[in-house]
Amino acid sequence: MPIRVLVVDDEPIARRRVRRMLRLEPDVDVIDEVGSGNEAIAAIKKERPDLVLLDVQMPDVDGFGVVDALGAEEMPPTIFVTAFNEYAVRAFDVNAIDYLLKPYDPERFRSAFQRARSHMERVSSAEQGRKIRALLEQVIGEDRTSAALTDRGGAPQSNGIGVAPPRTRFLDRLMVKHDGRVFFVKVSDVDWFEASGNYVRVHVGKVSHLIRETMHHIEAQLDPSMFVRIHRAVIVNIDRIKELQPWFAGDYVVILRDGRQLKLSRTYREHLQSRMHRFA
Repeated sequence: MPIRVLVVDDEPIARRRVRRMLRLEPDVDVIDEVGSGNEAIAAIKKERPDLVLLDVQMPDVDGFGVVDALGAEEMPPTIFVTAFNEYAVRAFDVNAIDYLLKPYDPERFRSAFQRARSHMERVSSAEQGRKIRALLEQVIGEDRTSAALTDRGGAPQSNGIGVAPPRTRFLDRLMVKHDGRVFFVKVSDVDWFEASGNYVRVHVGKVSHLIRETMHHIEAQLDPSMFVRIHRAVIVNIDRIKELQPWFAGDYVVILRDGRQLKLSRTYREHLQSRMHRFA
């Protein structure tokens, strides 16, 4: 599917320049170009573009006014474009993907667009993953309910207290995107998880994938017999741990089977010790 782009700038020359650069990008469809903030608001509401290249200074409603009018949650991914660098901080305050300062060269434009492309791919992959997980959980939940309510004769099963509670299920697969392909990774194949801003980086062998999740949410879904948290930013597959080595000032490092060294936070040391049943 092509990336549907809306170009917003009150200068026709600037809009033509953006269009020329967008023609060099694969899978891009410029759905419209407008020259004012009010037109931008109407176009975004009507067309729902995947990406907006938005000029900051415009005569009626400026770029920030467009965001305010639509609301940050309804605003598509945005690259701000302006000739004045004093707007940079405010641009990122409203979650802009990037900020192009005029006059920018083709390489800078390409870098900004690639950042936007990567952002949209991550969000799309995470959203697809959430939808699939929700569907699977719904189907699994229905199967569990059916199995719990009926035995061979169709009578309700009981443990003496009430209906038998369903067995806890842990996350089995992750949906990730790599080299333009979306595929599943078995959780048991993951070496370790690493917090990365508002995302989590999943390390599998020599490859890593970025998914839109939080460490707290990931940890809550992992089998505690398989994974353990060793730092606020790191969760590791217990099977990948080779040894623990003392470090400076009473700290330790976790050595994985591939030689990777990960810091063990004192906060999680006792927890890991109880799990590993061995500590120097």
